Amino acid sequence: MIFEAIAVVQTANTAIGAVKELLKNGKDITDCAEQLGKYFDAKAEIQKKSGSSQSTGSDLENFLHLEKLRQREEELKTMLIYQGRANLYTDFLRYAAEAKRNRDEALEAQKKAKIAKRKRNLAILKSMVIVFVCLLGLASIGGFVYWLANMRPV
Repeated sequence: MIFEAIAVVQTANTAIGAVKELLKNGKDITDCAEQLGKYFDAKAEIQKKSGSSQSTGSDLENFLHLEKLRQREEELKTMLIYQGRANLYTDFLRYAAEAKRNRDEALEAQKKAKIAKRKRNLAILKSMVIVFVCLLGLASIGGFVYWLANMRPV
């Protein structure tokens, strides 16, 4: 629903607001890790849903949500540049890209493992059906031979 997208944008805005407040109160950028994590989780969720079959709003709504987050991220970039050490923002982007790549690889590995498990289960099921049909056939042949052996001449 559109309310979910709005809630995610509000979460991101709240997180950035908390980061600004912490920095104003003299905290270090490293003290804002939890809020920054919430922001980037919210941003990833909106980007994932935007343009997919899970998209709940119009393209314009999704675009405007992403644009609002882009503006907030520009503010974050400025804070990281001026409040942190030199190259903190570029190091962060590099780290975020690596973390996303690792998450994507883990998700892909989970999907492959699930598919392999499903194929293995289907192979086991197919084998069980074949064994059952063979045993049923053997029992039928045995029953027919028994019937022939015990048949009385007329």
